[in-house]
Amino acid sequence: MITDVLLPLSGSSDGGMPDFTVRALDLSVIIGYLVLSRIIPLVAGARMKRKAHAEAKASGKESDASEDYFLGGRNFIWPFVGLSLVATNMSGATFVGLAGGAYEQGISIFAYEWMSAVILVVFIFFILPFYLRSKVFTLPEYLEQRYDRRSRMAFAGFNLFANMFIDMAAALFAGAVVVKVLYPDIPMIVSVAVLAILAAIYTVIGGLGAVMISDSIQATVTLIGGVIVLIATFNAIESWDSMAQAAGDEKMSLILPADNADLPWPGLITGVLVVGLYYWTTNQLVVQRTLGAKSLDHGRWGSLLAGFIKLAFLFLFIFPGVMAISLYPNLDNPDTVFPTLVFDLLPVGLRGLILAAVIAAITSTVDSILNSASTIVTMDFVKTLRPDTSQRALVFTGRVATVVALVVAIIWAPFIAQFDTLYNYLQSVLSFLVPPVVAVFLAGIAWKRISGTAAFLTLIIMQPVGLIAFILTQVLPEEPTIQFLYAAGISTALSVLLLVVVSLLGPSPDESKTAELTWKSEYWTEESQALQGTAVWANYRVISVVLLVLTAAIVVTWA
Repeated sequence: MITDVLLPLSGSSDGGMPDFTVRALDLSVIIGYLVLSRIIPLVAGARMKRKAHAEAKASGKESDASEDYFLGGRNFIWPFVGLSLVATNMSGATFVGLAGGAYEQGISIFAYEWMSAVILVVFIFFILPFYLRSKVFTLPEYLEQRYDRRSRMAFAGFNLFANMFIDMAAALFAGAVVVKVLYPDIPMIVSVAVLAILAAIYTVIGGLGAVMISDSIQATVTLIGGVIVLIATFNAIESWDSMAQAAGDEKMSLILPADNADLPWPGLITGVLVVGLYYWTTNQLVVQRTLGAKSLDHGRWGSLLAGFIKLAFLFLFIFPGVMAISLYPNLDNPDTVFPTLVFDLLPVGLRGLILAAVIAAITSTVDSILNSASTIVTMDFVKTLRPDTSQRALVFTGRVATVVALVVAIIWAPFIAQFDTLYNYLQSVLSFLVPPVVAVFLAGIAWKRISGTAAFLTLIIMQPVGLIAFILTQVLPEEPTIQFLYAAGISTALSVLLLVVVSLLGPSPDESKTAELTWKSEYWTEESQALQGTAVWANYRVISVVLLVLTAAIVVTWA
């Protein structure tokens, strides 16, 4: 465990300390970005809302205030869906966590990124159609349609826990790491609070509409920032060969031995796949973007766009961390690699743009988490327990829930400093907690025999067991007693076993619960007929194959 996660950096490319002074030009760029990035989403979101209301009125339909606030009126086209998915995923942990993880364990950390591309293809083929067919606001609500209310409440409670203690706290901590390097005298809790408030401004006021527009802007700025840092770092190293030699063969390989402490190759299946399935297919935070898609096609195309962008993370965020090994061989803390690169290699002005990109990444994740948490509180708890609540009251409740979730995450974020790296925290805790969720969702779609009682018992038994196991094997010992990716595989197997046994011992589920929400081969046949004559560029199946081939090519090249 480390308690001094924010120690001063130990060197720069020329052997001295980087100058971490934020110049006036940098500060001007940051402030200008912050002002514009708060105003543009609110203005554009309000304009979209007025347009949607006008269209609804013209067609004789009544506008749904809660649908407008929590799902943007279900009217987002694919570029917004794709960029919002990326921005939500591309938190401060992308810059800070991926660079730090690459510095410590090499490019193998890219496993979480290329596996995402594969999982997104699975998502759009076999899972997203059922979500959109159900017309739900939240994924816990989907569980009620497929199983029963008990499962809905159990999963809604877990979602809130994960939003505040895992997703949002990690994003805020990543931002605080960068702020602490720049301004060592500012307490971490202050940095966390300021970043949280910046994200909350347009989330509370504008809902998902403002968040999606903001995310599209944030993703663009962040990707540009990644390109700039990549070019600067590549120009700073002596040569590619010297960099590879300094890193070593293991750190330049995507596939590591089975006894590797960080990412053993069997862990790709037992852990990385499971955690990825949770994040991209069952996490309200992420899936809410596709629930707001204009149609199934727009949800699919947006998800594919996100998959292609995820593959670029190897070059934009991971290779700079590996290159830093030859530039700064003695950094005290891997999570400080990114700010070192920025302040040692970039000129004044560009530094401000990159820092703005970091803030963009942090706030885009936090705003998405806040919107997700408020949606769950409002639609899964308030509306379920008090169904007569007015639309206006639901929106107000969502705003209050946003503020409460924010306060909890601000308090918890500093405790993440106990873990070796930010990415270790994220992947370790998820590996113990999410396997039961993945099992309940995917088994419910794949097999109509899975019952509501089985789903409920799996969630309320296996998740507490996972939390206890995480504390006993990862937190309390000086060294972990089991590799967390293997733990994820064990938990998944036990969860599936519990689901099947309890389902077979009980009565079959009501046909009304399974008829439209479980997979049937007819769906594939009917869709194949519908896709005949569709242009190649618009056929999601063709684009999916291209994405999978590109993913395989990258993995084989760097294996």
